[in-house]
Amino acid sequence: MGRKEKNIKKAQKLMDKPNFIRNIGTAAHIDHGKTTLSDNLIAGAGMMSEELAGKQLMLDFDEQEQDRGITINAANVSMVHGFEGDEYLINLVDTPGHVDFGGDVTRAMRAVDGVIIVVCGVEGVMPQTETVIRQALKEKVKPVLFINKVDRLINELKYTAEEMQQHLYKIIQNVSDLIDSMAPKEFKDDWKLSVEKGTVAFGSALYNWAISVPYMQKKGITFKDIYDYINEDNIRDLIKAAPLHEVVLNQVIRHMPDPITAQKYRIPHIWRGDEGSDVGKSMIECDEKGPTGMMVTKIIMDPHAGEISVARLFSGKVNNGMMLYIDRQPKPNRVQQVSLSVGADRIPVDEIKAGNIVAIGGLRDAIAGSTVSSLENMVPFEEMKHYSEPVVTKAVEAKNTADLPKLIEVLRSLAKSDPSINVHIDAETGEHLISGMGELHLEVTEHRIQEEQGVPIISSKPIVVYRESVNSRAGPFEGVSPNRHNRFYFEVEPLEKDILNAIEQGDISVHGKIENKNELAKELQELGMDKDESKNIVTFEEDNVLIDATKGIQYLHETMELIVDGFEEAIDEGPLARETCKGVKVRLVNAKLHEDAIHRGPAQVIPAVKNAIYGAMCQAGRVLLEPKQKVFIDVPAEQMGNVSVEIQQRRGEILDMNQDGGNTKLEAKAPVSEMFGFSGDIRSATGGKALWSTEHAGFERVPTNLQGEIVGQIRQRKGLNPEPFNESHYSS
Repeated sequence: MGRKEKNIKKAQKLMDKPNFIRNIGTAAHIDHGKTTLSDNLIAGAGMMSEELAGKQLMLDFDEQEQDRGITINAANVSMVHGFEGDEYLINLVDTPGHVDFGGDVTRAMRAVDGVIIVVCGVEGVMPQTETVIRQALKEKVKPVLFINKVDRLINELKYTAEEMQQHLYKIIQNVSDLIDSMAPKEFKDDWKLSVEKGTVAFGSALYNWAISVPYMQKKGITFKDIYDYINEDNIRDLIKAAPLHEVVLNQVIRHMPDPITAQKYRIPHIWRGDEGSDVGKSMIECDEKGPTGMMVTKIIMDPHAGEISVARLFSGKVNNGMMLYIDRQPKPNRVQQVSLSVGADRIPVDEIKAGNIVAIGGLRDAIAGSTVSSLENMVPFEEMKHYSEPVVTKAVEAKNTADLPKLIEVLRSLAKSDPSINVHIDAETGEHLISGMGELHLEVTEHRIQEEQGVPIISSKPIVVYRESVNSRAGPFEGVSPNRHNRFYFEVEPLEKDILNAIEQGDISVHGKIENKNELAKELQELGMDKDESKNIVTFEEDNVLIDATKGIQYLHETMELIVDGFEEAIDEGPLARETCKGVKVRLVNAKLHEDAIHRGPAQVIPAVKNAIYGAMCQAGRVLLEPKQKVFIDVPAEQMGNVSVEIQQRRGEILDMNQDGGNTKLEAKAPVSEMFGFSGDIRSATGGKALWSTEHAGFERVPTNLQGEIVGQIRQRKGLNPEPFNESHYSS
């Protein structure tokens, strides 16, 4: 039996001992070395050949990941590591660093209790580093720091030992400041980075060595020894003296919480059900004997085994043949296979207990984000808030008409496995629209449709996703049902800015049924909403809200579900350019309803409600919002002028500029619509010397002088009259 097989046997035994389990992730800016680090940890733990570590990129097993040299999917692996006489099971999730795949990072953070923040020793803290730290701390996931590529400071930048220490101290301070500003109050002190305690390690993932202060003390190695090893190019002896996997996995076991500890504070944070219920107590205690409670964080499309759901199991157990309920689905699903993940391989097991990350076949109704339980009506976990939104769309169609049914099936599967992709099938035009985080996200998705699923497609040029809102308060506007027996009166106004920000940051949960109306009302009042309004919220649709401001209207209660349907239709396609609305507060202020239910069915209520909301929005002044991106550019000072020209030509504004040695770091903001082709243009403008990255910067109003032209283009593309109707079109 080989070392890998022995370790798999050990892993299977340790799955039953949650105090000897660590669920961890890696997270970093793109190209800072997460996957290479993960590879070497896996090799050191005996799960792959050490010669291939750092080159095989075991967790980048997707063909596109290998072609592009980046991580696209969060990948899972389980390994065993011995520490101070005991053996531990470490479930590791390697996450993407590119901003387009940030949704995968958010979902991975729900599955883990601790995260290794990887920072390049040369580049230091970058924009995406800040984002992944925020994502981890939002989920109450404990961070430790690994500073990678330290050898480059000596070999390329020729730092002395003292200069290197000063440079590393600066990086540690930057990460510490970020953690301090974002950490949950109760962990501000406990989660502070400490070089002395060993929550910081340094090393080179590529060359397979690392060091931390506790390890130095244990082995009698000094910082000067490390410097000399690198300076003399004596990497072989350095690896023997300070092997990467030993230093980093020791750090993980010593400083990361086990599931029993972590679930006590994480469950009340990520689940709003009754903590005194059977499933609540069981999850908080990580009890294998309680009801099954878990959350799916990823769906893998396996060509042989079908859809595989990767989930964090918080309570109970999962075994083959078990019937499990998925939230918002009427019938249970039968578990067909339970497995442990080792990169692209899955090792079948009979049963997995609470505290583990599990791969399950057979949950056909699950999507990434689903709550799964042995109980029929378990309160779902809090929805995960992504820090970006799908802002770029492409229309795709099957090259061969015969492939159309298969294309629809593939698109549905993609939407299940990656909730960051929005799939919309337009019934009127027959177009299949896919919206993603950026150009790369859509390129990867197209590749999956064509190469992995075997459906040749034709796709349009990228289209930007806009939003609609209102300028001011207006109404009441009357909507009359087609039979003229029902009348609805609506007012609209912009949603309070602080409330909109809180929804975007995920501080207020607005998805699904409102579980605790009093708690929500209190939060909204603190953010500036009127007391009566906050207590009469009917529903949220994305970041738009419907409020019942009526008093004593007969038959309103039994008609409310249809009013919500009308509200949702109006919000999904606004009256200006049929784009989704954002930040609109809609108030129902009066209604006159027919006493006979047959005269107030869907065909009467929905169009009346939709037209009344449209009319009020027209009166309030419709505005178009465009998605913006922050652009971070690192460029030699002499190329700065060329970069400024590129930004300004794209309606961009420069927000900040700093000199760092011979380089200039620039932060700018520009509309997504103007950023297509930026990669090639910035490369030619700077002779390939600019390093750049982007992140989502929300939606802002389109300049007034451009709104008419852009609205006309959108409407024409959608086959609508280029001139949007005014409020008179919606009046009775």
